[in-house]
Amino acid sequence: MNRLPPYLIIIYILIIAACNKPMAFEYRDLRNLKLESVSGEKSRVSMSMVYYNPNNFGVNLKNVNCEVFIDTMYVGRFILDTMMHIDKTSEFALPASFDINMNNILKNSVNLLFNEVTIRAKGTTRVGKGGIFVNVPIDYSGKQKLNLF
Repeated sequence: MNRLPPYLIIIYILIIAACNKPMAFEYRDLRNLKLESVSGEKSRVSMSMVYYNPNNFGVNLKNVNCEVFIDTMYVGRFILDTMMHIDKTSEFALPASFDINMNNILKNSVNLLFNEVTIRAKGTTRVGKGGIFVNVPIDYSGKQKLNLF
């Protein structure tokens, strides 16, 4: 019976240890919420979602795809199709820009203008290092006072 040399066993252990799956990012804050353009049916909203990378290594982030809800109302989807480098154990801002259906917003405008609402972003992103990427969930939910005007 052939046995593996000890140095190959050590190399295999190091490779397996180095390929830990990245931990999910931790949500920190929602900043720069702005109503960029207003039209009859659709308007454009932009914001920055601040996250923390708890991993002890830098990663590359690409292909963010999230649905956005205000209270339980679906308002839009944002997609970020650029590559970003995220440093280890650091905060970073994820820019988001998406179109919202104004008909839904107008139905609930009094609630949106005068009360705190629950904003939720749910989706996935691809995170990786060295050309190997895995899906990592994004799931944020929190109360926010909307100051759109």
